[in-house]
Amino acid sequence: MDRLKIGISACYLYPDPARAAFGKKTLNYVEQSVPHWVMSGGALPVMIPPTTGETARGDITLDDYAAWLDGLVLHGGADLWPGSYGEQPIDPRWQGDRLRDVYEMALVNAFVAAGKPVFGICRGLQLINATFGGTLVQDIPTQRPSALEHRNADRYDRNFHTLEVVPDTKLSALLAHASSYKINSVHHQCIKDLAPNFKVEARCPDDGTIEAIRHTGDAWVAAVQWHPEFHGPEHGTLDDTPVLLDFLAAAKAARCKTA
Repeated sequence: MDRLKIGISACYLYPDPARAAFGKKTLNYVEQSVPHWVMSGGALPVMIPPTTGETARGDITLDDYAAWLDGLVLHGGADLWPGSYGEQPIDPRWQGDRLRDVYEMALVNAFVAAGKPVFGICRGLQLINATFGGTLVQDIPTQRPSALEHRNADRYDRNFHTLEVVPDTKLSALLAHASSYKINSVHHQCIKDLAPNFKVEARCPDDGTIEAIRHTGDAWVAAVQWHPEFHGPEHGTLDDTPVLLDFLAAAKAARCKTA
């Protein structure tokens, strides 16, 4: 069986002398739950390493990966560098990961140029918004003190709130028969200014925080602020399976179109 091949963007772990193992090395990794989520739809996940950097060799580019793979998933992790959306950090703690931003923005552009679908999770939603010209709230508690608590270190992935899906959107059609709209919330940043040519597909009903977006043009680009890979419906949370299957259907259509 010729399974779909889905690229997963890599997280960065930088050299740290205090780290006993590989303290002098830059490491790339993925969170296990993300490829497992992709695998639940029958697709093969492939981590895409950066093709530049001090140890880079050969002539492989991200365009080569975009040509070979059928779709791209951007997963969670470090904050974005505020310079990626034209701002300065309002606090030294929120310097973000500039190198990962550059790498993932190039990934998004490569896959969009190749006509392949892109799906973002949490940081992935924020990265997509910045890539296409939007901005972010650097810290919700500081800049929106009346907002709901969207990240709680103790509860982590058990920090929940409900989801309000915008009517007459693709997401509303996908989730029309959902039995629960409870989602996890593990982020302290969020969209401030929505990127041009995107529409909001879901919000937090308590404070209006944008929870899902989709490109309105020919490119298949969509993202959610929560983590669909963290919980299945057996936990009483939203069943995200239709979202995954829709993305994989787009990947299959892109494969057929470019074959």
